[in-house]
Amino acid sequence: MKKFRRKNREPMHPLMSYVLLIVIVMVLSGILHLVDASSAYNSINNITLDSKPITEVVTSLFNLSGIKYIFSSTVANFANFTVLANLIIILMGISIMDKSGFLQTAITLTTKRMKKKTVTFIFVLICVLSSVFGNLSYLIFIPLGALLFYYGKRNPAIGIITAFAALSCGSSINIIFTSSDSALLNYTVLAAKTLNVNYTISGYAFLFIMLVAVLLVSYVITIVTENILVKNLPKYEFTERELEEDIVTKSEKKGMIYACTGAIIYLVIFIYSIIPNLPLSGALLDASQERYIDKLFSVNSFFSNGFIFVVTILFIILGLFYGIGVKSIKNHKDFCDNLGHSLDGIGNVLVMIFFASTFISVFKETNIGNILVSSIGELISNINFTGLPLIIFIFICVCVATIFVPSSISKWIILSSSVVPVMMNASMSPEFAQIIFRFAEACTMNITPLLAYFIVYLAFLEKYNQGENKIKLIDSIKYQIPYTLVITFTLVILLVIWYLIGLPLGVNSFPTIS
Repeated sequence: MKKFRRKNREPMHPLMSYVLLIVIVMVLSGILHLVDASSAYNSINNITLDSKPITEVVTSLFNLSGIKYIFSSTVANFANFTVLANLIIILMGISIMDKSGFLQTAITLTTKRMKKKTVTFIFVLICVLSSVFGNLSYLIFIPLGALLFYYGKRNPAIGIITAFAALSCGSSINIIFTSSDSALLNYTVLAAKTLNVNYTISGYAFLFIMLVAVLLVSYVITIVTENILVKNLPKYEFTERELEEDIVTKSEKKGMIYACTGAIIYLVIFIYSIIPNLPLSGALLDASQERYIDKLFSVNSFFSNGFIFVVTILFIILGLFYGIGVKSIKNHKDFCDNLGHSLDGIGNVLVMIFFASTFISVFKETNIGNILVSSIGELISNINFTGLPLIIFIFICVCVATIFVPSSISKWIILSSSVVPVMMNASMSPEFAQIIFRFAEACTMNITPLLAYFIVYLAFLEKYNQGENKIKLIDSIKYQIPYTLVITFTLVILLVIWYLIGLPLGVNSFPTIS
């Protein structure tokens, strides 16, 4: 009888998983508040370099005021959840590319003669490098990854899972110095100046090790995808028509020429607008910033604020011009219908985003994440390790911290005042401290539901799910665990080798200091 009941028990719906997590966080916040749980870290003044202790305490939501907060803020949190608006906008561009036939033709032309592993590696590498565009790359490459594998006659879930692993890891590993790296670097320098007021770090200080990491991680993600994920996912059932060999006709080639011509003209105008110091150029930049990357991605930069729309317009141009060329878009009605193609059946996605936004908001309001990270910072400050034990200990601490606070800047604000001085006292450079931090968070960013874009990954897994049961929250995490384990092993070995040999991290930057 027990066996029968266990066999027929309904698996928990992902929405109910989020509801359960919300309840757990509320109860936990009440317990921690009752025992006066708190932690402290040092905030460094960027002018005087004085350290000021900041104490983090738990806000209880397991009371009347907590319930009032949830009821009064839930609608606003959902409406202001940037993932929602950006996803709808980018899906309009992807819709017209897909419905017009552009994506199928483009994928057929570029991948038909490639081996599957080669296609996977190139896609993973692009996803890793795309982190220069920030979190918006999740909204672009998760749906595109599904279509890439679908038109390649493979399970679309492979593309979704692989894209999310590569994007999560790539958010911390990149050869291009991003706006996030710039912000982290400022806190690293501030922490270093508490021991050496003249310490400075170049924007090229991480170039060499990051280049190796990008290629190495892209390769191991490809290996995990092809040798583990593909073999363990259920077979995707295609119709006979979908399995027919794709042949690109003259009309479709003509459409590609139209699409590429329109896109090139658009991109030339756009790129010219982000180049500074040329006649009538730089219109999309924030001229008040010093570093170019900050001019590009600052809060007041048009490029940063309007980037998702810029990409959407590019996708619309590609789909529209292709559709005109092949005559799949004959009038304005066809054009308007194509824009909404990918939004069909988006109701489940919206409901998932609603519960996910509520869970993230509730967790942030309790302040549990910051207390945990602050406690980890205190633990690091009091540790007596040096050399390899210290490197591995800090690496593990950051891996754990990332699960509860995915935001790189929020974590580093708290941890930098502990990690950097401890490593400098152990004769290791602040640059190496930041590298350890970035590598460690790359390993667990893909397994935390507190990452705002995790829900996009889960929603698209469900969209392409052919099974009778819903994709559970635990399933989406389970698919990512092999990537976490292999990337963790790879990056730890890379750090150890770099430290033992003493290879330069970048230009005039080494793991150790004199």
